[in-house]
Amino acid sequence: MRIYELRRYALRPGRREDLIGLFEREFVESQEAAGMRVAGTFRDPDAPDTFPWLRAFPDMAARKAALETFYSGPVWRAHREAANATMLDSDDVLLLRALAEPPLRARPPVGADAPPASRYVATVYPVADGFPEFFDGVLAPVLAEAGVPPVVRFVTEHAENTFPQLPVREGENVFVWFARFDGPAGEGEPDAVDLDTVDLDAVDLPVVAPRLTAAPQRLRLHPTARSAMR
Repeated sequence: MRIYELRRYALRPGRREDLIGLFEREFVESQEAAGMRVAGTFRDPDAPDTFPWLRAFPDMAARKAALETFYSGPVWRAHREAANATMLDSDDVLLLRALAEPPLRARPPVGADAPPASRYVATVYPVADGFPEFFDGVLAPVLAEAGVPPVVRFVTEHAENTFPQLPVREGENVFVWFARFDGPAGEGEPDAVDLDTVDLDAVDLPVVAPRLTAAPQRLRLHPTARSAMR
């Protein structure tokens, strides 16, 4: 399965739209030309000075090669100062291996500015070994019946970070899952439900707590205009 990075940048106050505009104009096709896939780019309505996004690589060797190519290349050199000027911290990064990959759709062209109506909720569980089997066998059916069907699942990739110029969170073991919802306008897709009709407290199932090693984290994610997760 592919390797993913779930990246969550802490931004200078009020700079999120500057970074998203620059990112969607300059950093999508250029990263993909280097050998990675920009899977999802999001706004978090609960944390307006952050930028969460996902990118994917075929494997760890391909990750190293792709990152070396991009970060030594002309596009990053031309725009890195502008990008870095929006950020306070870029080290909140989970290195993950996909168990069930994100549903990717056709990306609108450069210049698109209308975000899709869909929404995602990402839940990060700090866990011990054996949690994926518990999730698939016990939790996933209950969540699906509650209207919160898991559509993406990841576990920590414990391989050495072979591109240390970009740190990742180490010494952690997490299980990350995403649910997808239609937005207020709805998209009419049979595999999606309206987030407004779902009680997210139903996600906090009591049976989960004894299996966690720390408090879970939940992110509400609104795809940006050019996100492939939409």
